Amino acid sequence: MIVPSMADFLPTAVTRRQTLALLASAVASPTVFGQGESRVRLIVPTSAGSGTDATARFLQPGLGAALGVPVVVENMPGASGVLGLRTVARAAPNDMTLAVITNNLVILPSVMKGFPFDVNTDFTPITMLVTIPMVLAVNSKIAASNAKELIALLKEKPDAMNFGSSGPGSVAHLATEMFLDEAGVKARHIPYQGPSPMTVGLIGGQVDFATQGLSLFQPHITSGALRAIGVCSTKRSPAAPDLPTMAEQGLPNLVCDAWVTLLAPKGMAPAMVKKLNQAAFKAFSDPALKQEIVRQGSTVTLCSPEEAQATIRQDAVRYAALVKKIGLTPL
Repeated sequence: MIVPSMADFLPTAVTRRQTLALLASAVASPTVFGQGESRVRLIVPTSAGSGTDATARFLQPGLGAALGVPVVVENMPGASGVLGLRTVARAAPNDMTLAVITNNLVILPSVMKGFPFDVNTDFTPITMLVTIPMVLAVNSKIAASNAKELIALLKEKPDAMNFGSSGPGSVAHLATEMFLDEAGVKARHIPYQGPSPMTVGLIGGQVDFATQGLSLFQPHITSGALRAIGVCSTKRSPAAPDLPTMAEQGLPNLVCDAWVTLLAPKGMAPAMVKKLNQAAFKAFSDPALKQEIVRQGSTVTLCSPEEAQATIRQDAVRYAALVKKIGLTPL
């Protein structure tokens, strides 16, 4: 089985309607955005098909319609997100090169030697976009259907099982390390360059288990290719109400959601930051789009640039403490 394309994730009616709105606005007012920019680049530092990629593509039509210019999504996987972030960090403030990225942004400085950015100063936060629940799942051939059974397997065969991640230091990697630490077990880490290749490896049996966003794993859980163990949230997801949390299964400290944020290069003018923030709010105002985002298990978490900056600062400290607690060695 292969990972579905983005056409499988996006509601057709919403996409068509918003795309028509984008084209109409672009033709009617090609320089509404401010200084004659021809397009906006949304850099996604993961492969196509990931929860982050889905969020960017949900944002794309409405953002373009609100700004009056085309918006292009560019996937730049590699180095756990550093390649895509570098493109944004090197862009001029008025280049309209933006990043859509998860909280990998605030985890990487603690787990990667020589991480090349200061997350508090090298980017301009625009807004948080969504929060995506993380789900731990196993390959369908693994004889475990809950946390207790998976932990028993891991204890029975120390170091014999492996787990995949979307890259070293990713939120998916950290969530699984938290599981191993909470359960007092070990497994070998097999990193991939992005969530979609990792999902293919998990379905194919190259790795035994992994943690990833519910929106990416859900179709494969439904088909039976993967078996869900539990969600790493404080409460069950409305998109999968029968799936228990890890806390319900005796791991109360295993709480690790993924948030997705919109970033610009540092030094962007406050007026442009405000315009982008307002455009993001307008893009996610479509009721049908919001319903589809909720259906996939995510929660819209739009906020002010100041609130986004505060979340980034707070979570950078929080995840640094978590990395220290579970004893991850920077690579």
